[in-house]
Amino acid sequence: MKALYDNVSLKMSKTITRAYSTSFSLGIFFLSKKFHNPIYAIYGFVRIADEIVDTFHDFDKNELLHRFWKDTYQAIDEGISLNPVLNSFQAVVREYNIDKELIDTFLRSMEMDLTEKAYDQNGYEEYILGSAEVVGLMCLKVFVEGDQEKYEKLKPYAMKLGSAFQKINFLRDLHADYEAMGRTYFPGVDMNEFSEEIKQQIEADIAVDFDLGLQGIMKLPSSSRFGVYVAYVYFYALLRKIQNTPSSRILHERIRIKNRNKIALLLRSYVRYSFNAL
Repeated sequence: MKALYDNVSLKMSKTITRAYSTSFSLGIFFLSKKFHNPIYAIYGFVRIADEIVDTFHDFDKNELLHRFWKDTYQAIDEGISLNPVLNSFQAVVREYNIDKELIDTFLRSMEMDLTEKAYDQNGYEEYILGSAEVVGLMCLKVFVEGDQEKYEKLKPYAMKLGSAFQKINFLRDLHADYEAMGRTYFPGVDMNEFSEEIKQQIEADIAVDFDLGLQGIMKLPSSSRFGVYVAYVYFYALLRKIQNTPSSRILHERIRIKNRNKIALLLRSYVRYSFNAL
C-alpha cells in the first residue's frame, strides 16, 4: 500500500530535520501534533535544495538543482515521487494548496547561489524573499488550514519573521559564506572592512523584522503559536549573542547557542506561555 511508503517518506523528512536543525526540531515538537509531519516535509524539501547548492561541491550543482526542480513539479502533478523527500513534500503542497509561485520563488533563490557572489540591494531582497520569506509562507499555509482570509492577514508578519531568521543566519555564517563560498549577502559590505558600525546597522535592521515577526506570532492560532515562538526565542537569543560578540570575532568563527542553553531557553519560554505572558 502507498500509505506505508508515504509514512516512510515522512520519516525521512523528519530525520533530515532533526539531523540538520535542533532549533527547528524543537519548534516543530511544540506545534500541534497534526502539523508535525507537514512542517517536517517542508523543511526536508528546503534543506535538500539548500544542500545541493551549498555542499555538493564535487558534482554538477546546476544539473542537480534543475533536476530537483523538475522532479518537484512532476511529483506535485503526479501525486508521487520515488524521492521520499519530494513524495512527502508533494502531499503537503496538494493538501494545503501551497502556491507553486512560492516554490518557484524559493528554487530561484537557490539558483542565485550558483552564480551570485555579491548582492546589491535588489538582489539581497530578492534572495531573502525566496530563501526565507516564502518558506515562512509555506508554513503559514499549513497553520491556517485553508483559511485564506487569515493567511492574507498574517502573511506580512510571516515574511518578516522569515527575513529575520535568514539575516541572523547570514551574520552567524559570515565567515563560512565568505571564506568557503566567496559569497557576500549584505549589500555594499566589504568583508575586508567589516566593522562594529556595519554590524550594528545590520543588527538594527534585523531587530525591526523581529518586532514585526513577534506581532504576527501573537496572532497565530493556538495550535501553532507556541512552536513558532520557540523558534523565535532561539533566533532572538542568537541575535543577542551576536550583538555581544565583536565584529572581528564574527568574521572568524560561527556563533552558536549551546544545546544546554537551548533547553534553558525552551523552559523559560514554556513558563511564559503557561502564564499567558506571550
